[in-house]
Amino acid sequence: MLGRKLILDMVAVQAFECAARHGSFTRAAAELSLTQSAVSRQIKDLESRLGAQLFERIRQRVVLSQDGRRLLPQARRLLQQTEDIVLRTMSAADARLSLSVATLPTFGSRWLSPRLAKFLTLHAGTVLNVGSRSATFEFEEEDFDLAIHYGKPVWARGICTYLCSELIVPVAGGALMGQVGHLTPSSLLARPLLHLATRPKLWQQWFETVGVVTDRAYRGHRFDQFSMIVEAAIGGMGYALLPRYLIERELASGDLMVVFDAPMETDNSYYVVVPEAKSTNALARDFIEWLLAEIGAKNG
Repeated sequence: MLGRKLILDMVAVQAFECAARHGSFTRAAAELSLTQSAVSRQIKDLESRLGAQLFERIRQRVVLSQDGRRLLPQARRLLQQTEDIVLRTMSAADARLSLSVATLPTFGSRWLSPRLAKFLTLHAGTVLNVGSRSATFEFEEEDFDLAIHYGKPVWARGICTYLCSELIVPVAGGALMGQVGHLTPSSLLARPLLHLATRPKLWQQWFETVGVVTDRAYRGHRFDQFSMIVEAAIGGMGYALLPRYLIERELASGDLMVVFDAPMETDNSYYVVVPEAKSTNALARDFIEWLLAEIGAKNG
């Protein structure tokens, strides 16, 4: 167990971060409602504790030393984590239970969030903390009880449970919907295609599944978010390949329509991941069972 002498004073860390951001002890003092001498004393105490000089004085300014530059990103991360702990505790102060969920941004906004009220009706009094994460992370560094993951069932120190595969469908919106009846898969090659920058081979793979041999599948407009492609497709900017779960509302409302009944299953799937250290979390297990039931109801 660490001795308390090795635990940094958060007030001193805050003073350091603020002075580094402003390049001034005086301006840091004004932001923190302290005197300049108090900020200077906090930073001297921090330097003494660390055995390192964090600032150098140049003319009328203070600038970070090499040690200070190394410490700054870690200090900011520590302050952010401390603030997150406080806010989570405050938000769940009157709750019997709380659950922290990390989710892929698009999955979270378009599929998960609209359904969360159902989970809360089954677990009244629970407070949810939902954060978006686009990539895997270390559970030891972020306090989540579970995470939604797209890819292979691989996560360091995590237990993966299969949720569902991903079906991609070609869709059109706006004025392009009036042309759908006259299209063939090969004729799409002469039409505007919308691409996701992080999955640049989707159209090529789809053409292969429908038997179209081409080297022109990479042409077209590119976006780095599925949400932007959805809006561009609704506006008639081009034809898009989108996961069916992502566009449930648009298909139901008629804003988008499926161009061909030729869905493609991608190589990766969706998983829910629980950190090994929290494998006995009963509420997390209930959430996973609820997720599986919701996916089963949709696919059934």
